[in-house]
Amino acid sequence: MTTGVTLGVEEEFLLLDHRTALPVPRVGRLQAAADKEPRLEHGDVDSELLQALAEVATPVCSDLGEVAAHLGRFRQSLSAAARRVGCRLASTGSAPLMAEAAVPVTGTRRYREMRADAARLVDEQLICGMHIHVAVPDRQAGATALGRLRPWLPALVALGANSPFWDGHDTGFASWRTVVFGRWPVSGPLPFFSGAHAYEESVTALLGSGVITDRHQLYWHARLSEEYPTLEVRAPDVQLDVPSAVTLAGIARGLVVTALREDSRGIRPLEPPAALLQATSWHAARHGLTADLVDPRTDTPFPAAAVIDALLDRITPALKELGDVDRVTAGVQQLITGGTGAERQRAALAHGGTENLLDLIAPEAPVQDETARPEN
Repeated sequence: MTTGVTLGVEEEFLLLDHRTALPVPRVGRLQAAADKEPRLEHGDVDSELLQALAEVATPVCSDLGEVAAHLGRFRQSLSAAARRVGCRLASTGSAPLMAEAAVPVTGTRRYREMRADAARLVDEQLICGMHIHVAVPDRQAGATALGRLRPWLPALVALGANSPFWDGHDTGFASWRTVVFGRWPVSGPLPFFSGAHAYEESVTALLGSGVITDRHQLYWHARLSEEYPTLEVRAPDVQLDVPSAVTLAGIARGLVVTALREDSRGIRPLEPPAALLQATSWHAARHGLTADLVDPRTDTPFPAAAVIDALLDRITPALKELGDVDRVTAGVQQLITGGTGAERQRAALAHGGTENLLDLIAPEAPVQDETARPEN
């Protein structure tokens, strides 16, 4: 079994008012309530760009079982804390409803400057993703791996699609979050990098242009982390449930390990043109798994299930080494047969209306202390 390939997962969530289901700026109160949850530690809950968003991050994990345990703990405890402050914790990639008034930004200088520079875009950043950090030996290896896993990231967009609704409407997309994020200047499919020098050269040029002000504005579907020795995969929406999130984390780690193995063996990487990759990513965000996907081996359309099978075939040797093959294969099969988050959201709305949808994306947790009352 491969050892030493650790990983971690970040998840972002929306805070919805328990009465109106509108996003509400209560992350500060959520953090205070979370400090009273016995299974959470101080600092486990982080803020994001807007005050109606919250983020959690697992510690470094050696296997998918650890990832599942931490994500389950976070979701259960955060849901209970959210209820204490009159909220529902929503695991959806985009806000299904929005108020006329904009949600205020979190009060850091960086976020205030972003709001001043791109007001409407920041106001509409009510989107949630999951970010999977996979350990890499060094930045050279990480940049090389980025170039090799790049053609397969549209498949992760499709598998991870969980944002069909926006501002009271069905967008017609499986991942509307991908579209919203794609409006930033450096976002979506990443360029091909042959190594760390090419990566740094590209980033230095982007910073030198003045269009972005820091490396945290590299909103590609995958990038090198600036804080950790990891490659960070950012393509999927936040997932409806823990098993789906764990499945995507396993795929991401499998892709990185496969990329590192191929580089060590001198296997030539696939290098689809940037314009084609942009189109295939858009198509994946539009349809999820409900239409053909573009097979990166041939740059031609094939049934989505066939492309996902090709992805699994590619990473199966790595999954076996990591001990993940059964768990990831079963999880992928569940997404194909049971539907992505986007498909499940649409089915919930069609079969039971708005309340059924809310129960799916933001199940209400019981309050442990029955004397507690939601804060207004």
